Amino acid sequence: RRAAPLARPSVLGVPEAQQQIQTALNVLANPNEGLFTTSSAEDRRVVPESTDGKQKMKIVYVVLENQYQQSMTKACEAINAQQDNVCVECVGYLLEELRSEEAIEKFRKDVVEANVFIGSLIFVQELADKVIEVVGAERDNLDAVLVFPSMPEVMRLNKVGSFTMNNLGQSKSVIADFMKKKRKDNQSSFEEGMLKLLRTLPKVLKYLPSDKAKDARTFMMSFQYWLGGSPENIESMILNLANEFVMEEDKMVAAEDIAEPDLIPDKGIWHPMADGVFASSEEYFEWYDNVHAPKAGIDVANAPTVGIILQKSHINTRDDCHYVALIAELEARGARVVNIYSGGLDFSGPVDEYFYMNGQVNVDSVVNLTGFALVGGPASQDHPKAVATLEKLNRPYLCSVPLVFQSFEEWQSSELGLHPIQVALQVSLPEIDGAIEPIIFAGREGATGRSVPLSDRVNLLADRSLKWAELRRKENAEKKLAVTVFSFPPDKGNVGTAAYLDVFNSIQAVAKELKRQGYNVGDFPDTTEELVESILNDKEAKFDSPELNVAYRMPVDEYEKLTPYAKDLEENWGPAPGHLNSDGKNLLVFGKQFGNVFIGVQPTFGYEGDPMRLLFSKSASPHHGFAAYYTFLEKIFGADAVLHFGTHGSLEFMPGKQVGMAGTCYPDRLINTIPNLYYYAANNPSEATIAKRRSYSATISYLTPPAENAGLYKGLKELGELVKSYQTLRENEARGPSIVNTIVASARTCNLDKDIKDLPQEDDDAKELTIDERDGVVGKVYRRLMEIESRLLPCGLHTVGVPPTAEEAVATLVNIAGLDRPEEGIKALPRIVAASVGRNIDEVYANADRGQLEDVELLQKITEGTRAAVRAAVDRSTNSQGRVEEVAPLFKGLTNLMDGISGGSAWKRALADNGFPNASEEDMAPLFEYLEFCLKQVVKDNELGALVEALDGKYISPGPGGDPIRNPDVLPTGKNMHALDPQSIPTQAAVDCANVVVDRLIDRLKTDNDGAYPESVAFTLWGTDNIKTYGESLAQVMSLVGVRPVPDSIGRVNKLEVIPLEELGRPRIDVVVSCSGVFRDLFINQMNLLDRAVKMAAEQDEPLEMNFVRKHAIEQAEEMQISLREAATRVFSNSAGSYSANVGIAIENGGWEDESQLQNQFLERKGFAFNADRPGMMEQQADLFKNALSTVDVTFQNLDSSEISLTDVSHYYDSDPTKVVQGLRKDGKKPSSLMADTTTANAQVRTLSETVRLDARTKLLNPKFYEGMLASGYEGTREITKRLKNTMGWSATAGEVDNFIYEDANDTFIADEEMQKRLLDTNPNAFRDMVTTFLEANGRGYWDTSEENLDRLRELYQEVEDRLEGVN
Repeated sequence: RRAAPLARPSVLGVPEAQQQIQTALNVLANPNEGLFTTSSAEDRRVVPESTDGKQKMKIVYVVLENQYQQSMTKACEAINAQQDNVCVECVGYLLEELRSEEAIEKFRKDVVEANVFIGSLIFVQELADKVIEVVGAERDNLDAVLVFPSMPEVMRLNKVGSFTMNNLGQSKSVIADFMKKKRKDNQSSFEEGMLKLLRTLPKVLKYLPSDKAKDARTFMMSFQYWLGGSPENIESMILNLANEFVMEEDKMVAAEDIAEPDLIPDKGIWHPMADGVFASSEEYFEWYDNVHAPKAGIDVANAPTVGIILQKSHINTRDDCHYVALIAELEARGARVVNIYSGGLDFSGPVDEYFYMNGQVNVDSVVNLTGFALVGGPASQDHPKAVATLEKLNRPYLCSVPLVFQSFEEWQSSELGLHPIQVALQVSLPEIDGAIEPIIFAGREGATGRSVPLSDRVNLLADRSLKWAELRRKENAEKKLAVTVFSFPPDKGNVGTAAYLDVFNSIQAVAKELKRQGYNVGDFPDTTEELVESILNDKEAKFDSPELNVAYRMPVDEYEKLTPYAKDLEENWGPAPGHLNSDGKNLLVFGKQFGNVFIGVQPTFGYEGDPMRLLFSKSASPHHGFAAYYTFLEKIFGADAVLHFGTHGSLEFMPGKQVGMAGTCYPDRLINTIPNLYYYAANNPSEATIAKRRSYSATISYLTPPAENAGLYKGLKELGELVKSYQTLRENEARGPSIVNTIVASARTCNLDKDIKDLPQEDDDAKELTIDERDGVVGKVYRRLMEIESRLLPCGLHTVGVPPTAEEAVATLVNIAGLDRPEEGIKALPRIVAASVGRNIDEVYANADRGQLEDVELLQKITEGTRAAVRAAVDRSTNSQGRVEEVAPLFKGLTNLMDGISGGSAWKRALADNGFPNASEEDMAPLFEYLEFCLKQVVKDNELGALVEALDGKYISPGPGGDPIRNPDVLPTGKNMHALDPQSIPTQAAVDCANVVVDRLIDRLKTDNDGAYPESVAFTLWGTDNIKTYGESLAQVMSLVGVRPVPDSIGRVNKLEVIPLEELGRPRIDVVVSCSGVFRDLFINQMNLLDRAVKMAAEQDEPLEMNFVRKHAIEQAEEMQISLREAATRVFSNSAGSYSANVGIAIENGGWEDESQLQNQFLERKGFAFNADRPGMMEQQADLFKNALSTVDVTFQNLDSSEISLTDVSHYYDSDPTKVVQGLRKDGKKPSSLMADTTTANAQVRTLSETVRLDARTKLLNPKFYEGMLASGYEGTREITKRLKNTMGWSATAGEVDNFIYEDANDTFIADEEMQKRLLDTNPNAFRDMVTTFLEANGRGYWDTSEENLDRLRELYQEVEDRLEGVN
């Protein structure tokens, strides 16, 4: 069968494309404008040269993308030149241009003068609102309004005679019924439904009245012409509309001048050198292999095949040179290509149809050039359908992005990189499908709007897609893998740093699996100890040299020859080789090669080289040693892939654009063409997303260690026993008071008096208290003990490929069971258990928080019952080795029969044994079915399997990252992690939770401040936290200022409404929001939302005592001589491409002089403002930042997960502004510092000092924690030291660490000689760092201790130094 002919085929070759790039320099970004789009509608304005004797028709159009510009322009010019009775004035606006007030006014004027308005793909809410406002006001005066697929409220503007979109909503509309049925049948988008309607149009129209049929036909024909897209189709559409709605009877265009729509098929295979579109892969490859390939010099038998997904509108409008450029580059490299398209935005069908031949997949890798999700485009996506399609195909899936809202120059000059709307629609959404590598491959020429290939990006995309394809084709024995480990802070004791991962044991597991799969791993060490030794110590150097094993010495001339950007590094680092990773002559690559597997140590960022210079710089380039490492991997070792091992390294945080890397961005330069695999902790989707976008990584999630309850130990355990004794003797007037006195004394010994402010003094006698008062004292102590005992802590470190034991799974499942899941129809187990004794769990939580002994006891009983019930369920699936191999079904057949005979289910019996015989089996059934599913996910493991499949050039199935307790879909691990649709948060559930936390925060502050409201709260927003909680902290900020987020008509959260003061019931509280660099990268649209929310609050005409946002903005506007809106700027972060305040780095390296240096650093790096009025940049606004912070009464952060707490990472104190605010306040008063803890169903708001104490008691000082860490040996010692160092960080930034924490830590790790020896033997470098940290804490005034302790530390330091230097 012959291929369907193309509508006037046109091929634009690569040389012409290059020429277009050269001429695309006519639109320069205006940095003061702050908008991404500085192009002008005037470039799209067509005015007829003469109107003599002709009837003039004016058309105004608004489109999301600009591929229609050329077709509209040429169509209008053709009509003006060829038609005798009609001429056309036409002007087009890109949707993004309507952010400018000047553009809106021109748009309004044009619409007033227009006959016809046309809109397409209007899916940005705030801009859609502007279109509705302008066009809606003139709709009755316009002859016709045609809106093709857009947001529903924009579609309702349609007016084509008597045909409107309102008709589609009527219950008896045949078209509506058709559309609804199609949507129900296959979850298709509106556009897909419209396409199906076009094909069945004749059948549908015969059921409509004649006038409606005529107008409906005009609309649908117009849509056909529009989809056809060519100048000829657009010309026919305009003439048809002119005849129907504009022209006078005697000036109608002759029917023969209006051609029928000239269309290519809705789907097919396209090639720029073919004469037509192909309807099957067999037909295409018969032409390609026999006709085209020989001419192109492609060896069909040995060529890899790349599947390319294209957007049909670019083919229709002949705006295809960016597609042609990639096809040409791939074919020039000897690859075959198969290019498919779809008329709508569901590409799953064409993928299933054209990427297979004779039942076999016929592609080695896939590149989606549309930038959209595989199914659904910008409006509505069907991710499960997309994932099922891609899992079946099972090939690497790259989704590249054409610039839509920016010209090439605008993108190149932008620090942010890709436009935020495009990031949301064309990066975030494809990631949920499992897409990798969002490489910008095309820009647009400013004046004509035509797409132009970006030659260096197209080359990179061609190289990377072929490298992925090659992984599938190469034999395992020949593949070279570079495993990269991290070392931070830089020290031999820190090699193999990764969050909660036992790196070297995991590498051992990976090596065994690779060997099993046929990889050449050489003489890989048999033990982990030997592996560590081979990498840590240079056999050629002196004993215990500070240098690691040198794998390669790279001469400077070789480095400069192989590293094209080497000269660019000299500005920061001077000429190569420099002094980092260098012996003065050569650049040193540290690591060890075993066969075809190289295990290398990623060089550090370089801060240790000159910390004071670099810490204060906005950003810094990598040093020569860092660049040499990646040059070695790619060009000397010849890696087929790199595996970055654990969370996380420095590559993805190197300077460059936020998203949409240019060839000058360092992550892009460093990774270059190597496929990048990355083991990343499942609970950290935000930083994993940065790695995906900035260093092109395909992530493979790994489990964090199993969580256990912290338990009680030492004095706390004895105190717990005393409380139990009191419970049995409380009414004994002789013994009861005596036990209370002992409890008080013991609580003070354990330093609980710092948490219980009204604890009696030691010389008070409990005999003078009533029994209720004694109960109150004991209840408060008991409550604090239970808070410590029940807190979850990850124990030990995870080894890749080792799922948790049944015992380890119990604590996770208990916490999963502790949350209500109304969307699943599941009640939390504590709620069910409390209800069985006639109580509401929320009331029990509240009373227990107040220390009411009876309810503290009941809550503990409920907790123990819950644990027992979950354990009973897990026990059914546990084998003799304590592992879950196969989850026994909880609700089937014989099991149910036996349960009936034996008195109910296993969990029902367990609850009865714990005092709750009446728990509802009906309520528990859905919960335990859910827990059965969760248990399967917890113990399932694909961490090694996913790695092997990725190295085989296969698709890694995607999955969300986050907290497995809140979202068990995070499990099983071994997934290509993604975040979420940034426009989906905050969800309504998150808003509800946020309101609870805000109420508790305000109540706590009022209680601590004699009933006064705080006027201003300094907030820190984190990327991962907002992913895990679906935007809770985001919603907290909005709640404080009294603004409500509202979803638009397609469910995206991008609208706001002010909550009236009467409803709010309190003043609007001012905020200063410091966003992490990761939050900025992932949620810049939400920063826009926050800034708009604060400004809306500031502009409310309300009494200043009821609106602190307005009060402070007025004061600051007057003081700084700026506008109110400018003064209400409250959303800050780092500059684009820069991360963190680097306070943590300074503290970890010890290179800081005093606290003022840390505070200045925070202000310098975090003082870049986001302004919704100028959304294209992060502007340095240090004075505005300082002014806003100077009014702050309280600093506030959120803890949302038990896995990562205050001292586990440096991030929390790095962004803490407590002492910064104290230095800026006019009264010098230190602000209150509070933390919200939403790690359990019973959300808490604590002071920072309470939280630090709780964290220290449950982790650093807890034998269960430190013994679990020490079981991991070398890496466990480092983890303990890290928590001590992070504790000191809180002393430096907030001054909220009690002396006893240092003292108890010293007693635990230093005064105990046996413990000293264990730490010294397992990791002497890390132990030296611990000793140094204790001495530093004392030297900086954070720890007051005895001279005996200090002398011991000094002696120990010398002893460790001698040992490291090899002195006996």
